[in-house]
Amino acid sequence: MLELRNISKRFGAVQANDRVSFTVPTGTIHAIVGENGAGKSTAMRIAYGFYTADSGDILVDGEVREIRTPHDAIALGIGMVHQHFMLVEPMTVAENIVLGSEPGSAVSLDLKKAADEIRKVSDEFRLTVDPNALIENLSVGQQQRVELLKALYRHAEILILDEPTAVLTPQEVEEFFAILRGMREQGKTIVIITHKLSEVLSISDNVTVMRDGKVVGDLKTSETNAAELARLMVGRDVLLRVEKPDAKAGASVLKVQNLSVMGRGESKRVDNVSFDLRAGEIVGVAGVEGNGQTELIEALAGLIPGSHISGTIAFEGRDITQLDARKRKELGIAHVPEDRHRRGLLLDFTLAENTILGVHYRKPAVGFAGVMLDQKGIQRRTEQVIRDFDVRPPNPMLPARALSGGNQQKLIIGREFELPPKLLLVSQPTRGVDIGAIEFIHRKIVEMRDAGCAVLLVSAELEEVTSLSDRLLVLHNGKVAGEVDPKKTSNEEIGLMMTGGARS
Repeated sequence: MLELRNISKRFGAVQANDRVSFTVPTGTIHAIVGENGAGKSTAMRIAYGFYTADSGDILVDGEVREIRTPHDAIALGIGMVHQHFMLVEPMTVAENIVLGSEPGSAVSLDLKKAADEIRKVSDEFRLTVDPNALIENLSVGQQQRVELLKALYRHAEILILDEPTAVLTPQEVEEFFAILRGMREQGKTIVIITHKLSEVLSISDNVTVMRDGKVVGDLKTSETNAAELARLMVGRDVLLRVEKPDAKAGASVLKVQNLSVMGRGESKRVDNVSFDLRAGEIVGVAGVEGNGQTELIEALAGLIPGSHISGTIAFEGRDITQLDARKRKELGIAHVPEDRHRRGLLLDFTLAENTILGVHYRKPAVGFAGVMLDQKGIQRRTEQVIRDFDVRPPNPMLPARALSGGNQQKLIIGREFELPPKLLLVSQPTRGVDIGAIEFIHRKIVEMRDAGCAVLLVSAELEEVTSLSDRLLVLHNGKVAGEVDPKKTSNEEIGLMMTGGARS
């Protein structure tokens, strides 16, 4: 159905694709895996007309095709769902789906006709999306379905999905995979760009492995395993589990008492939460996304106004409930946000500029007089973050948007870890990050713990939060449903608590 032959693409000094060739059989789910920056997204963006290859051919249904724009790709039955959704939030589902191919005349937009067609496609593929709902009112999983509908509405036979599960909960992933299997049964051809090996083994028929812009493996999924795929991706054996010594917890660093955070209206997003966090330990927070984890972390980081908060937050014995984010950072509280684009980076700023966000008014960012930026100091700090956290490409003057998602994440983590913090609030540390970088980030978090930092970790990845945490809090509807020892508790028991079930 789709074939790439000797595709090459260079961005300045970076060879993103180097004679990439692989074939996607009709009616299959084909996975493309590789580290961040391996060239997998670039190759598929070329197939979609987002980029133009420097050399090589694209074949669709056995014929060489000229694909220079996404319009060309759509006309050939190719649709693509990008990692970061391309939806207009104040508009409805139907308005987003027809955007660019509006039904009706130039003076009369027939949205009713579009809504009827969308419902028909939605029912056919069991997507269950309301065409009249506003995007801003939909969950992330529902927005993912809208992106699928956009492609199916345009009669796509080949669907390219870039990190489609990066922002989905485990429950949403299962629902999503059921939808993809249904599409395969109806003859659709699906290409998934991903880094999650368990999902590759669960959903795909074939897998192409890329490293450093080249294809290093083409395998039948049934004939491979996670260890072999990881070795091909990274070029070495990779630890697929977290190895850490037992925690040596010290004095209390963070004491939260009866903390509540108000949402819209009278709803409580965090409801009467209390816990202690000590130096030298990692306390994890597990829960189905949307159960108060985001608001808890942002309240602790100082990003939610004091008027929306009740209860007390004490840091090293001092009440900081009403302190803003800057003052908390000055005390030694670092924050790795769950959304790197909205909260973590200014994408058009350089890597150097992004490494001083939050410390731009003090050393090492400013000189002796405390007025002018110290460009040499900033350069040294940036080079250290790039070196210590393996940010690629290692160019301080690149804009942050030029980095892959995983390297953007490493830049944020490097910036926050270099403070150095006494308390680290880290949310979704490996979302959208490849397996080599995941191993690296996990090791760095454990190193911070072992150096005496107190770590509060939120992750939608149950395996991640249980393997990293020394103690685990489970949230449900904004309340602590229980505290467990990850070593002595099963995932089934944790999952039951996450969904409001009673512990046995």
